[in-house]
Amino acid sequence: MRFFEPLEKASILLNRVGALIAVALIIYMFGHIILEIVMRLFGRSTFILDEYIGYAVATMAFMGLPYVLEKGGLIRVSLLMERIPEPRRWPLELFSSLVTAGCFLWLSTFWLQNVQRSYQRGVVSETLAETPIWLPEGAILIGMWLISFTLVVRSLKIILLRSRYSSHTA
Repeated sequence: MRFFEPLEKASILLNRVGALIAVALIIYMFGHIILEIVMRLFGRSTFILDEYIGYAVATMAFMGLPYVLEKGGLIRVSLLMERIPEPRRWPLELFSSLVTAGCFLWLSTFWLQNVQRSYQRGVVSETLAETPIWLPEGAILIGMWLISFTLVVRSLKIILLRSRYSSHTA
């Protein structure tokens, strides 16, 4: 149990950092859109609005997802779960957490290769900004790792709560 508490605290801290990054990106997007509107009133443009808003939306989604999961804000299909008695829900919760963590970790291995390839080859966007593509790809990769870590911690918590529940009912 002692090994779990630091993991859970680290997960909570990392999820909050991810959420703060997501909020900062929302504020950035709002500011950039307003700037673009004002500039277009004067026949000017930043010429990077679409590109950078796209990067921000993708990063925001992946960085914010772990915090939303932690707070129970993700939409879940409760039709099945409501019909199962609470003490017997844990296998489904554990299964879904482990499978989802596995999927994100599996996908992140390919995404990591993509980020490394973009970095090594110096791939940049085909816009005036010539943004190094590994930057937004790397942000998404970090989000994938965060959600994976959160799901692994959640799985451990389910197992620990199950074992604690079993020892109290026996």
